[in-house]
Amino acid sequence: MKLKFKIQQFQTDAVNAVVDCFAGQPNEQSLFTLDMGQLNSGPQLSISYEVTGFRNRPIELTPGEVFDNIKKVQARGGLKISPKLEGKYNLTVEMETGTGKTYVYIKTMFELFKRYGWGKYIVVVPSIAIREGVKKAFEITEEHFMEQYGRKARYFIYNSRQLHKIDQFASDPGINVMIINSQAFNARGKDARRIYMELDEFQSRMPIDVIAQTNPILIIDEPQSVEGKKTVEALKLFKPLFTVRYSATHRREYNKVYRLDALDAYNKKLVKKINVKGIAVKGTTGTDGYLYLEGIDVSQKHYPIARLEFEKRTRSGIRRELRRVSANDNLYELSGYLEQYKGYVVSEINGAKNTIEFANGVTLSAGDVQGDINELTLRRIQIRETIKSHLEKERDLFYRGIKVLSLFFIDEVAKYRQYDENGNKLNGEYAQIFEEEYRLLVEDYLRNADEKDRYADYLRQIDVEKTHNGYFAIDKQGRMIDPKVKARETDSEDEDAYNLIMKDKERLLSFSEPTRFIFSHSALKEGWDNPNVFQICTLKHSDSTIKKRQEVGRGLRLCVNQDGERIDDSVPGIDVHDVNVLTVVASESYETFARELQKEIAETLSDRPRKADIQFFLDNLLTNEREEKVRIDERLARKLYQTFVKNNYIDEEDNLTEDYYQAAEKGEVVLPEELKDHKQAVIELVSTIYSETVARLVHNERNRNVELKLNDNFYKEEFQKLWKKINVKTAYTVKFDTKELVERCINALDTRLKIADISYQIKDGVLEAIDSKEQLEKGEGFIVKESQTGKVHGKVTSGVRYDLIGKLMDETGLTRKTIVKILTGIKQETFDLFKKNPEEFIIKAARIINEEKATTIIERITYDPTSETYDTDIFTENTLKGMLGDDALPVSKHVYDYVITDSNTERKFARELDASKEVCVYAKLPRGFFIPTPVGNYNPDWAIVFEENKVKHVYFIAETKGSMDSLELRKIEEAKIHCARKHFERISNNSVKYGVVQNYEKLLEIVS
Repeated sequence: MKLKFKIQQFQTDAVNAVVDCFAGQPNEQSLFTLDMGQLNSGPQLSISYEVTGFRNRPIELTPGEVFDNIKKVQARGGLKISPKLEGKYNLTVEMETGTGKTYVYIKTMFELFKRYGWGKYIVVVPSIAIREGVKKAFEITEEHFMEQYGRKARYFIYNSRQLHKIDQFASDPGINVMIINSQAFNARGKDARRIYMELDEFQSRMPIDVIAQTNPILIIDEPQSVEGKKTVEALKLFKPLFTVRYSATHRREYNKVYRLDALDAYNKKLVKKINVKGIAVKGTTGTDGYLYLEGIDVSQKHYPIARLEFEKRTRSGIRRELRRVSANDNLYELSGYLEQYKGYVVSEINGAKNTIEFANGVTLSAGDVQGDINELTLRRIQIRETIKSHLEKERDLFYRGIKVLSLFFIDEVAKYRQYDENGNKLNGEYAQIFEEEYRLLVEDYLRNADEKDRYADYLRQIDVEKTHNGYFAIDKQGRMIDPKVKARETDSEDEDAYNLIMKDKERLLSFSEPTRFIFSHSALKEGWDNPNVFQICTLKHSDSTIKKRQEVGRGLRLCVNQDGERIDDSVPGIDVHDVNVLTVVASESYETFARELQKEIAETLSDRPRKADIQFFLDNLLTNEREEKVRIDERLARKLYQTFVKNNYIDEEDNLTEDYYQAAEKGEVVLPEELKDHKQAVIELVSTIYSETVARLVHNERNRNVELKLNDNFYKEEFQKLWKKINVKTAYTVKFDTKELVERCINALDTRLKIADISYQIKDGVLEAIDSKEQLEKGEGFIVKESQTGKVHGKVTSGVRYDLIGKLMDETGLTRKTIVKILTGIKQETFDLFKKNPEEFIIKAARIINEEKATTIIERITYDPTSETYDTDIFTENTLKGMLGDDALPVSKHVYDYVITDSNTERKFARELDASKEVCVYAKLPRGFFIPTPVGNYNPDWAIVFEENKVKHVYFIAETKGSMDSLELRKIEEAKIHCARKHFERISNNSVKYGVVQNYEKLLEIVS
């Protein structure tokens, strides 16, 4: 397997945020004389020689100019404007774990070299694990960046015994990167001190002096773990040109220029959704019988059933058994008359609440465990639940070509791996429990597997002993040890495991590699992660040294398939958060884990607004797709706030509710009349609010007690006829006149392109009395007496040269010739807007051109059937689950027993479909069913068969949705609706009707 990379806008924005801070810097390299020391030519002769070295050219901008650039970048990104310049120079980039910060800072190096000729970089990391991960990132992105920039970076890990690489670093004119962990120059050991020593093997020079002469740019990865007091002082000796810090959890922020926090990453679906399986321990005194409620199964074919584990008397003694129980079952009898279960008669199993109640008053919720509980019992439950989640996820993703990994955190290596006196490997107690539980669960699945089940064949080929492995430090004998001891390389099997998990990410992601479950020490905070970790289980005592967010971060990255392609929004026919779900198996209740995780996330969002009150809306400037602007004054802010109250979008304390999030997801937010044309702008504005609603970022995995299975409706003649009419795949063809497109773009740019004037503020201050030196250093002595704002009219001078044509080509996909015709055709006053603000001109012009391009293409589109069809497997290839009473609605005319709905509108629509005498059968179509369009794939919602006078009429109903970065939501919907009509007209000869409806009443109007 070879991991593939794609250019993503949020990563490009993060790169530009750093690069643009030095706009105006000349693009030139700087030379210096590199002293190579004494060359010994004989017993009495030594020759001193020198060579030319390359260093980063000093920053020629004034501090004021750099600070102005920083403030422009911050304003562009909606960040808090820094009150002062913090050092020469320090920049902060905040990126949520799993969004590719290593990729971003590598690309930033290439872009800085391209723009300014800066080619010397030092990446400082806090640990060997992260160091190895960074090196791996350089290796796997090498070809990707070669395609973009036409060059490769020379990178190496600093080793005090390989000092010749420092000379290569200094003398090479290209991009050179030294990767170093802070312990390599900031520890008491002999090797760490060598960087500051004059060494014979380095021609009597000090390595730190040679490095410092290159004026390197420092990249600090995870500064909160790197920058102790001693390290901060040691880093000054590198004499950096400037420093950029990258992390999701900064302790201190210096001139933050980019933010992609947990809320942004989740809302933009750049990381996995987090589900939690909590295990709450109740009544550990041992006075009650042992009970563990694994979950509740709900089906329309039988009453709710509880999956309950309890102790049972057998011939060989008392053992614990997991079985399904129903109302009126007596645990005293089922247990073989064990005294501790007297009175435990099941009185109620509640599927809506996920609870079981006994006649003696004891009530358990799913995930509760009570009675005689020791730590090993709790760990066994966790391991079992992790394996169960793994197998469920793996069964779904196997057919998509996605390998599933699970990660266990433990606090002592001996619990996983032990060694006998001859050095032979032995299972620790956790490894032993894992193998026992894995065998039971896999055997249970294989007993019920279909003969054609290829996933079952995959499971049969994997030995339980080979499917789990450990990632720990390794001693001289190649044995796994706790991380307090330094690892040494050996040829042992354990080292092979270390290399597989740490270095050979591609092989670990392949189905041919049997390792699927990984045990690691809890000290693994940052460094190793893998995109296909779908389960994380913490088999350790809760403590404050390892944050929940750090543990969860090991599995947030979006997964990849066997072709190395990342499964994100660009992949047709899927919802990112349907596939990318991380399940955390916690040794505490869901509520406790979710609250703590949410609290940790909240601590990082201190600069986020929290409430949707009148003050939040006031004075915001909204712009729609036609570049029409509306400023929210006090009257409109109050009206918008009242609309949010009326529609239950906020609670009594002005916090956003789940109703708002569901409406926003569907693009159905109700707004005052004055803002209806600015719906998307309002949704984007509100997305900046951080809500304390736990369900937004963390979901309860146990709230999924309904599993969808096809019923007899699916096999009805009426539905099968419908399916044969609509399962044909099509391809579209577009023919349009380039001349017409050019004319439309020229007219649109001349009429719609608006570039705001750059504003400035003048403050008049006076220096008052100073009480202390610290007050003077902080700039607190100046008191503002008067301020004035204004606008910059006309040309804005800049040292940056823009390839306007090239940029518009990249953004629109049109040829250079076509872009030139558009730009030469617009009015001079339109083109002069480029001088006011080049960046804004490029962004807005590209969006207008794309809109006209889309409209032109849609008007000329035709669809033709292909020889391919959708198979009925798309209804069964994903295991759909929901929660009764929440998103799972029991129905009778659907092809499943339940409908999983995304909003109140969908729930109401499904209820009315199910109650209608005119409806014979219907289906909410799976996401794998889609229509290709030039503006993205389109997944219709509902397929319905109506019955009229005993004659079956088929209609197709869709609630439009979808979005793309380059187009506004409404434009996309219109384009996709148009394409869907063309598609269904072509494949069905108008026997399938297609319409867009808001409710069932509107649907009946179309039908009749």
